[in-house]
Amino acid sequence: MSQTSATPSSYAGGLSRAQVVAWRNSLFLIFSLCGLGLSSWVARVPAVRDALHASTAEMGLLIFGIAAGSIIGLLASSHVIARFGAATTMAWCLTIGSVGFVIAGLGATFGPSFGVVFIGLAIFGASTGMCDVSMNVSGAANERVLRRTIMPIYHAFFSFGTMVGAGLGAIAEGIHLPIAVHALIVGALMTGGVWIGVRNLQSEHIVPDGEAEVPADDHSKTWRGRLSIWRQPATLLIGLIVLGMAFTEGTANDWLALAMVDGHGVSNANGALIFGIFVTAMTAGRLLGVKVLDRYGRVPVLRGSTVLAAVGLILVIFVPWVWVAVIGVVLWGLGASLGFPVGMSAAADNPKTAAARVSAVATIGYTSFLVGPPLIGFLGEQVGILNALLVTLVLVAISGLASGAAREPESVRPRNRKTAPVPASR
Repeated sequence: MSQTSATPSSYAGGLSRAQVVAWRNSLFLIFSLCGLGLSSWVARVPAVRDALHASTAEMGLLIFGIAAGSIIGLLASSHVIARFGAATTMAWCLTIGSVGFVIAGLGATFGPSFGVVFIGLAIFGASTGMCDVSMNVSGAANERVLRRTIMPIYHAFFSFGTMVGAGLGAIAEGIHLPIAVHALIVGALMTGGVWIGVRNLQSEHIVPDGEAEVPADDHSKTWRGRLSIWRQPATLLIGLIVLGMAFTEGTANDWLALAMVDGHGVSNANGALIFGIFVTAMTAGRLLGVKVLDRYGRVPVLRGSTVLAAVGLILVIFVPWVWVAVIGVVLWGLGASLGFPVGMSAAADNPKTAAARVSAVATIGYTSFLVGPPLIGFLGEQVGILNALLVTLVLVAISGLASGAAREPESVRPRNRKTAPVPASR
């Protein structure tokens, strides 16, 4: 094995391998906790609706509360991270988010009170949105230190957390556990877990050996400098990548099951099963995609991902045979799996602008989660749900065209693409 491909005994900042691995594992935990919290809320939405006797419009208002809170948290995140650091921001945001979740649970159980639930969810959304940026910034720093692609696995652990949360929510529903008790249990898990995890996190300001530290008077350390990141073309292009791929993922989350039922005539149970196939394909793509990213680089992989997602969407939209549409769902899931995490890595390539650019790119991405569902729903009323998915196909194509903006600089390029090619005869 060549010296350049061997595992180093120390990393940037003088960190040992044990410290870097502990940092990575702590982020696995924190990403999982965020997924756990989100899916725990989603799993109890029907129970919350019944408890509040809420109409569909009122439930839409609650969902808007959590989404609007998330956008506020995302916009404020770079300034908070600059002031307190990513680790402290994660710890307090998940703690405060847990409190918001508990407030929402209490509001749905005692009274019940629509206003209390709305306030609790807005707090939960703002806190978890801010935590989302913090953990991606820290994850990108860990990735730079490791010199190995790891961000998609972080997002796979978020998916694992949503699976656990959904399972716990199903159990809570099955045993008729009060929403407040469920919220207290989840809140305690999130709070306890994040304070355990942050103990092993390292500074997001660590830079690769040979690179200069960010000067104390650099413009990126002022709030005006952080806001200026929105005017940079690279930010907007990476934002386009994330916008299209987040829209692709969000559309499947919200509409795939219904599209299979209404568009392909499958049963409700099979519609849910096919959505499960999509989630499984996306999680597998994130776990397996790291090796492909390290081997070929972000830009070819992103372009290949958009092609996979586009082919999958075309099969789902235009081919009438269910078994072909299911193949399309698998391709769609694989294609959607890497866009968001790779976009986060690209946004954080430069340590001095990492928090501001991740905040901006994440805001663009989450806006698609906010706007996408009602847009597809409106178009579906006019032209049918399958035809409405053509909007997603267009945005996937735009992501592919913008993918060149994600090209990694030499300083963060994985080691196994820096070594000499292996002779074919070996």
